Amino acid sequence: MVMVNVLYIHGMGGGSDSRIPSILRDALAPKGIAVVCRTYDFDPEIAGAQIFSWVAELKPDLVIGESLGSLHTLKITGIPHLFVSPALNASFYFSIFSVLTRIPGMTKVFDRIYRPREGDRQPLHFIPETLKKYRRHREEALAASAVDGGSICDFAFFGARDHYRRSGVVSIRTWRKHFGEGSYALYEGTHFMEEEFIHKMLIPKIIEFFQDKP
Repeated sequence: MVMVNVLYIHGMGGGSDSRIPSILRDALAPKGIAVVCRTYDFDPEIAGAQIFSWVAELKPDLVIGESLGSLHTLKITGIPHLFVSPALNASFYFSIFSVLTRIPGMTKVFDRIYRPREGDRQPLHFIPETLKKYRRHREEALAASAVDGGSICDFAFFGARDHYRRSGVVSIRTWRKHFGEGSYALYEGTHFMEEEFIHKMLIPKIIEFFQDKP
């Protein structure tokens, strides 16, 4: 069986053993679709170099970006994208965090609050030098998406009960502004897409893409 590659770019604090790509990997392997997810650095510049080296190695046919990983996904041009709970506005809050982490002891507080789960997960360290980079990271990501000019598939899934939508970190309005009305769907779940919706919505969308692929 000839396998096609899907590169899955996890969100903040995720990693190679994150839940969604693990489910996708098991469900799609029998259909000849290999889902690859690797753990990358929290610093967006270091992460960008890692991810682009994986793109060159794997030559994926599709890239899926989850939450904060959506910004890295958008920077990969010329390849179709799918998104789960894209956090396009997280950089605005990181700008605030970059100021707060200059207060003695605040880095330890944020590191403890956002401590990743056990396993092969992205180490998080909230320091001003790293957090300040995310504003430019967002600008570059949206500029890269404009380069594709709508010729490349960009489709997102948003949770109707996503608590990050209340703060604006995840915003359907921001998504519509850049990608249009027909480029997303809602599922009746949270920020962390539940398994029911992975099977009902995300997997069929992936399979649909490869069925339509020439």
